[in-house]
Amino acid sequence: MKKILIDLSILKHIDCGLGQVAYNYAKYFEKNAGSMDFEVHLLVPKRYVGAFGKDVHYHISNKIYTIFPFLFPKFDLWHSIHQLSRFKPSRRSTKQILTIHDINFIYEKRGLKREKYAQYFEKKIQRADRLVSISQFTRTDVMKHFPTDKPITVIYNGVEFSPVSSGTMPDIPVLTEKKFLFSIGQIRWKKNFHVMLDAMKLMPEYNLIISGSVSTDYAEMIRKRIADEKIENIFLTGNIKHSEKVWLYAHCEAFVFPSLFEGFGLPVIEVMSFGKPVISSDKTSLKEIGSNHVFFLKNFQPEHIAEKIREAIDSYKKNPKMVTENENYAKGFTYDNHMASYISIYRELLMLST
Repeated sequence: MKKILIDLSILKHIDCGLGQVAYNYAKYFEKNAGSMDFEVHLLVPKRYVGAFGKDVHYHISNKIYTIFPFLFPKFDLWHSIHQLSRFKPSRRSTKQILTIHDINFIYEKRGLKREKYAQYFEKKIQRADRLVSISQFTRTDVMKHFPTDKPITVIYNGVEFSPVSSGTMPDIPVLTEKKFLFSIGQIRWKKNFHVMLDAMKLMPEYNLIISGSVSTDYAEMIRKRIADEKIENIFLTGNIKHSEKVWLYAHCEAFVFPSLFEGFGLPVIEVMSFGKPVISSDKTSLKEIGSNHVFFLKNFQPEHIAEKIREAIDSYKKNPKMVTENENYAKGFTYDNHMASYISIYRELLMLST
C-alpha cells in the first residue's frame, strides 16, 4: 500500500492559524484514514502521538530529522501543508506537494535577510512536484516574484465551523459593560491595528477587543498610545483559546479586519459563519475571499472607518437576509471540500484509480 506523510509539525503552535489548519487536517484523517486505500502518516509533536486515532501512523517531529532527513522511512508522497516547515523528504523518489500560504517575506524583510528567505523558498519550489496556493492572490504573487513552469493549483483554506454552544466567555470584565467590536491576529505591523486607535475615539458607544500575540514592538507601540492618549475603549487580550474565540465571534456586533497582508484571511470566513458583519481592508487576498459579503474600507482615515462600521451594523439590522447570505457563503469553505481537492491530488500523484 502506498504511503503518504502529512507534515503537521506546526501543531506545536496549535493556537495560531497554521496550527489550527494542522489540527483540522489531523481530525479529518482521524475520521477518514481507515477507509482510504493508502497509508496515512502524520508528522506531529510528541504530545500528539496517538491523539488522532489508530488508523494513522505517527512520526515525532524531532529536530534531528531537519539535520538528518534520511532517517525518515521511505514515503511515496509528502505533503508540506505550509511553506515554512523545516522538515522535508530526503529521497528524490518521494513526490512532494507544497502548499503556499503567502510570501510575506518579500514585503517584510530587507537586504540579505530577504535574499536568504528568497533562496530558501526557491529551493522549496524547485523540489516540489506539485504546488498549491490558498488563494488566487497568493498564486499571482508567487508567479510575479518566483516565475515557474510548474502549475499552481488554487485550493481555498478550509474553515472549522464551531457551534455557538462550544464557546466560553473570556475573563474580560469590559465585555459586560457595552457592545463590542472584535478583531484577531498577531499584533504585528502588517495587521494594521493602529488605524483603529483614532477610529475608536469616534465610537465611544463600542469597545474594541483585539486578541492575538502581543510580544512585539508594534504591540508595545499600540499599548503606549492607548495609555498616552487615554483611549478607554480598546483592549488587547493577548492569545485566547479557541472556545473563547468562538464566543467573541458569536457575541460581537461586528468584526473589523484592517490587515495589509493576508494570503487568505481565515477570520473573515470564520466570523461570517456566525452571521456577523465584516469590515475589512481590500488589500492582498481579502477582496477575493470576502467577495461581495464584506464591507470594504476604501482608506484608513478614522472618520471613514467609523462610518463604514456603523453602516455595516445598521445594514445587518435592517436586512436580516444578509445574515443568512453570509452564513451560506461561509459554508462553502468546509474542510470536506478542501480535503476532497487534496485527496484528488494525492491519488493522481500516487497513480491510484479514481
